[in-house]
Amino acid sequence: MDILTNLAIGFSTALSLTNLAYCFVGVFLGTAVGVLPGLGVPATVAMLLPATFALPPVSALIMLAGIFYGAQYGGSTTSILVNLPGETSSVITALDGHQMARQGKAGRALATAAIASFFAGTVCTLLMAMFAPPLGAMALEFGPAEYFSLMVLGLVASIVLASGSILHALGMVVIGLLLGLVGTDVNSGAQRYSLGIAELTDGINFVVIAMGMFGLGEIVANLETADTRELMIKKVSGLWPTREDWRRIRAPILRGTLLGSVLGLLPGGGAALASFGAYALEKKVSRNRAEFGHGAIEGVAAPEAANNAGAQMSFVPMLTLGIPSNPVMALMIGAMVIQGIQPGPGVMTEQPTLFWGVVVSMWIGNLMLLVLNLPLIGLWVKMISVPYHLLYPTILVFCAIGVFSLSNTTFDVQLMVLFGLVGYVLKKLGCEPAPMLLGFILGPMMEEYLRRALLLSMGDPTTLITSPISAVMLALAAILLVLVLLPSFGSTRREAFQDE
Repeated sequence: MDILTNLAIGFSTALSLTNLAYCFVGVFLGTAVGVLPGLGVPATVAMLLPATFALPPVSALIMLAGIFYGAQYGGSTTSILVNLPGETSSVITALDGHQMARQGKAGRALATAAIASFFAGTVCTLLMAMFAPPLGAMALEFGPAEYFSLMVLGLVASIVLASGSILHALGMVVIGLLLGLVGTDVNSGAQRYSLGIAELTDGINFVVIAMGMFGLGEIVANLETADTRELMIKKVSGLWPTREDWRRIRAPILRGTLLGSVLGLLPGGGAALASFGAYALEKKVSRNRAEFGHGAIEGVAAPEAANNAGAQMSFVPMLTLGIPSNPVMALMIGAMVIQGIQPGPGVMTEQPTLFWGVVVSMWIGNLMLLVLNLPLIGLWVKMISVPYHLLYPTILVFCAIGVFSLSNTTFDVQLMVLFGLVGYVLKKLGCEPAPMLLGFILGPMMEEYLRRALLLSMGDPTTLITSPISAVMLALAAILLVLVLLPSFGSTRREAFQDE
């Protein structure tokens, strides 16, 4: 009965006209972001954060969440039609989806992607309703030592699951942790790494870093790519799977949803890891494995279900524990802090309308996407043809306005440009920025919980291992570090990410 009561609270909140409007705005913008390669969800969410200052907290989070999972739909559209993934999680969909489009089955591929995503979103809404309360109750038993160890485990997992070199990912986490120390120490009042610059005494705003690394850095990197987009599909017809298609996609959608739900909970996991994992699993268990890469409909259904499930389930650790599992969730935590909400297990008990309103809005948003996306395919195709030389200056202007509005100072804009250049250099060096942002968000929190744990134990560091929960999480982090250093594990990991 508790589940029904909670869902009733969520529906009463999410179905208000204001929240429905912001949910629509979010999923529409998310789809557009997914359609336009090179923009990216983190940069879009970062640009919109200043605009959420004046919004009610529930409406702001509903809109930002809609952008995140809506982008998974948009990315599949361009992957199928023009073999140009708008999102990393849609890269794998292009392998078979575009081949289906070349064979005249674009409508069936798009419908399969939409149906798989909607089914996964519906299942994940129910899973969140069932498992979020016990997870939140368990989190209330956590002390400072347990929270510190949980964050250490999260950062280690983000290193292991990041694409590219392990050394690069570790270096990015360390840089993020160091940037998080900039500012004034809360306990002593001493300034740390402020370099005598008055604007740095309050620390670096995470919106500045996010816009610089994900916005400007991506834009500069994408300017090097020649604009060779060619629309091969002028008209899409047959927007419904055949009876044979239904028979072939049922099991892959179920498996993709299950795998995506599990991987979405992992730090550093989320939609991209889920879609790649689901495709690899389906290629091994499918009876039609010979068709994979040549237009197998299972190669569209499984990853599309998985990436939507992974995107939605990544909200669970963010809402219940206050721990971000990917850069977008880190930005969502920032949005909650801006609204004066302390992320963590207290959200569910102290603000149930916000928690359950956001959860239920995901199902409503998925329904909106199912109804809207297929009729609007013509609009998305036209958006793909927007020249980049018109798109990028617009993005730069919005980034500058958004950052300037944070504290009405040009210093933040200059700092954003600096981080944009750093982001470009790091991208050229093969360093993924996501672990750095996670380190920046979690670093100050880790320091605070570590200090609390040491204060409570009178300075005894063994408190981190005398607590059973803390000891288990630190042990898991150590095991992951050892595993990742093994040559066999390292080669398997490189093979898993080589197509990304």
